[in-house]
Amino acid sequence: MEPSKDISRLIEIMAALRTPGTGCPWDLEQNFSTIKPYTIEEAYEVADAIERNDMGDLCEELGDLLLQVVFHARMAEEAGEFSFGDVVEAITKKMIRRHPHVFPPSGVRPDADTPSAVKVQWDAIKAEEKRERAERKAKRGITEDFKLGYLGTVHRSQPALTEALKLQSQAARVGFDWSEAEPILDKIEEEIGELREALRSGKQDKVADELGDLIFALVNIGRHVKADPEEALRGTNTKFRRRFNYIETSLQQSNETLQAATLERMEELWQAAKAIERQIATS
Repeated sequence: MEPSKDISRLIEIMAALRTPGTGCPWDLEQNFSTIKPYTIEEAYEVADAIERNDMGDLCEELGDLLLQVVFHARMAEEAGEFSFGDVVEAITKKMIRRHPHVFPPSGVRPDADTPSAVKVQWDAIKAEEKRERAERKAKRGITEDFKLGYLGTVHRSQPALTEALKLQSQAARVGFDWSEAEPILDKIEEEIGELREALRSGKQDKVADELGDLIFALVNIGRHVKADPEEALRGTNTKFRRRFNYIETSLQQSNETLQAATLERMEELWQAAKAIERQIATS
């Protein structure tokens, strides 16, 4: 088996890995649920490569993500549901349908020569697709469909912070929104109070519920001040990594370890890291 730029080679490799008796034991025992976390992880790694502007890593990570698509398609084919070719056909059909201004079905291009006009056209086509999807699901006896209704365009299969942001933005389009940011701060304080009560109750499900409400309110304030919560949190994560690495490095230089260091010692170094960052920012 030799490497190739042809997608068919990747499909052949996956088929070989999933062949009972001669395939890979690990690949053979996987299913959609066990592979799902890897699919999500690979998507995040693609995003990370983009943020770092590392084209070499991006090429590799896109390959890893593509492998996930092939893996799921292979398992579906084994179950008699669909194949990789069906996946490709479905997305090409969708893209052609959603771009009639580029691929006119009747030979006449619709009037969509601006990004805003394309967006209006796109939404109309998606609405029609949603109705068709609902009909297909009804025929299969699937009654619950989060893609229905006004909020149906907000996909559930994305990071929770992003989903919350998009749910709020969609609701705001019909006026279900705060008029300004200040009242949201009051709401955040209210949610903190309810979280305190839940903590005192000792009921874990209540604590989780109130924590979710608090995070949802924090997402809302981020939306109003035009700070994407996902990006804001990612920035904080990066800052935490940098400062904690300073703690670890400083301890090593003093022949100390993280495991033996006291909280007070680590806090001292944390504050030192913050001071260095402030000095760099003002220099």
